[in-house]
Amino acid sequence: MSRLAIDVGGTFTDVVELNPETGALSFGKVPTTPDAPARGVMNAFALAESGTPAITMFTHGTTLGLNALLTRTGARTAVIATKGFRDVYLLGRTDRRTNYDITYRKPPALLERYDTFEVRERCLFDGSVHTPFDEEDARRVATVIAERGYGSVAVAFLHSYANPEHELRMREVLAEVAPGVAVTLSHELSREYREYERTSTAVLDAYVKPIVHRYLRELEGELAGDGFRGRFLMTRSGGGAMTAQAAREQPVSLILSGPAGGVIGAAALSRLLDQPNLITIDMGGTSLDASLILDHEPVLYQGAEFEGLPINTPSLYIHTIGAGGGSIAWLDEADALQVGPQSAGAAPGPASYGKGGTAPTFTDAALVLGHLGADSPLGGTLTLDRDLADKALQPIAARLGLSTEALARGIVQISTMKIMGAVRAITVELGRDPKDFALLSFGGGGGLVAIEVARELGISTVIVPPGQGAFSAFGMLLADVQHDYARTLVTPLASLDAPAADAVYREMEAAAAEQLEAEGFGPDRRVLTRTLDVRYQGQEHSVTVSCPDDPETFGAAVASAFAELHERQYGHTMDDPVEVTTLRLRATGTVDKPELPTMPERASGEPRPAGTRRVYLSEDEPAAEYRVYIREDLLAGDLITGPAVITEHTATSVIHAGDSLRVGRYGELVISVNDRTGRQ
Repeated sequence: MSRLAIDVGGTFTDVVELNPETGALSFGKVPTTPDAPARGVMNAFALAESGTPAITMFTHGTTLGLNALLTRTGARTAVIATKGFRDVYLLGRTDRRTNYDITYRKPPALLERYDTFEVRERCLFDGSVHTPFDEEDARRVATVIAERGYGSVAVAFLHSYANPEHELRMREVLAEVAPGVAVTLSHELSREYREYERTSTAVLDAYVKPIVHRYLRELEGELAGDGFRGRFLMTRSGGGAMTAQAAREQPVSLILSGPAGGVIGAAALSRLLDQPNLITIDMGGTSLDASLILDHEPVLYQGAEFEGLPINTPSLYIHTIGAGGGSIAWLDEADALQVGPQSAGAAPGPASYGKGGTAPTFTDAALVLGHLGADSPLGGTLTLDRDLADKALQPIAARLGLSTEALARGIVQISTMKIMGAVRAITVELGRDPKDFALLSFGGGGGLVAIEVARELGISTVIVPPGQGAFSAFGMLLADVQHDYARTLVTPLASLDAPAADAVYREMEAAAAEQLEAEGFGPDRRVLTRTLDVRYQGQEHSVTVSCPDDPETFGAAVASAFAELHERQYGHTMDDPVEVTTLRLRATGTVDKPELPTMPERASGEPRPAGTRRVYLSEDEPAAEYRVYIREDLLAGDLITGPAVITEHTATSVIHAGDSLRVGRYGELVISVNDRTGRQ
């Protein structure tokens, strides 16, 4: 019996298999198949040593929904709103976030006003009915939607968070009149106020629902035909997992599905290594994802965004930029060198893959520099071709009057600067000093840039986890099943009725218990966590605090926790009255967590290099000699001083002169970064 996790990226699909009895982990990679996503997953399944029938749990992360949004290839979607509120979605908040950029253009909308409809009905904020649901008007709208051939519909009625009956009735009408249309109801995704945010969440869900539904149905069929009978889970943006059945109904929760796995794994590793504060960078083939671990926990936001469009569901704080191994180097109109965000992807991929790609990429540059080598096949199967990489760089190099090596150095430096910007966005711009963190680097390309990123930001320690190239997939093995519930309750804290709030929590807990029971989690496998959103009266944004157990001291305990958290996040407190906005419940179905096996220590001697590699540093040092070590041959306690290249099955790490590396007890590489001034 074994457990499997598969993370589908833009270029490679990563797979991790765990043997629960021995704790043994095996890592692998196969090329992503954008034209047929399920085929790539099945190719990854074929790497499982135990065979598909022996896999008891399969956890999967995918960027399918995110890619559909990025490329605007989702379903043709309609919105149905309350009469008089047809334009809520397209108007949004009418704000402008880039006040001084005259070239700024809003990203293209997911739909046009032609795709928005309204139905006569209206509920008030307390759930009472102001205007009854007009069934004849609803049927008229449903008929138009059927005639126009929409693939999906988002229903977002005013105050449906307080009374969802009209949305439920609208779904029944659509099922009768337009039975082939996928339907999303806003209250099933978010039982919170803020009409625009709830509508946006419903539209995003509806836009990707047919694609995700089709994909999961196809994948489930393929798995069943191959003998899979285990539990099928999907990682969700909020850091947990959900069953494949739940994912089909709420695919908006999968938009940050892939990157979330790495953050889950990072939080677990931080506890294991007693490193409470980490900056994580996950550099894959198409993008780089940066995030934070604070006090051993990932940073969780109650709302995320996609290109300015709000997603009103809990989400890990992940900052993504177009800086991956496949990012393409190009010249702008001023002949200035740029890297990304365009990517060569999996097909054709970087030129050095030998699959027909001709555009120069970060991977090609790393190969020309000597950071990567033809002697270390990617994923154990893909041998890079340096001549093809050099040929791809030549046109730009000739135009700039540079050697291909000098151009390659520039490409890597530009990528490094972009990554530094992503790290600053989640630290410096939020009032945090990067020097207070260690840098956890993973993904297929993370080890190539981590040292330079850390050095420039003043970070003294870089940690490279075992199986770094497939670490996001490893994190997926740790994901518990999670469901989030919320109820809007805007009221002053001083007048909050604690027993009434408890009754609302109990209602959510009953629904959560029923859902977890249906998914196979008994009472001993359930954890229910109560929290509430609190703010000063007059503020727009709130913070989330734990819900006290004692009703006698409820108000004082909430006020104290809020003041402490507000001080930590914003640097001050006020004497203004405090109010509650939302009651929240997180329901968790716990799964058995794998334990990383410890690594034996070397009895005597020191690690021996497998060879050397010439690395281009500058025109003055065009062929510096770097020792090459194979990570699978290293043991706990081994020490390596730079310059050196550490190759492994799924990735490569580079350390430079003055840097030193120690192998930890779990096989992690702990690198002390020389800041070039003599201090470490």
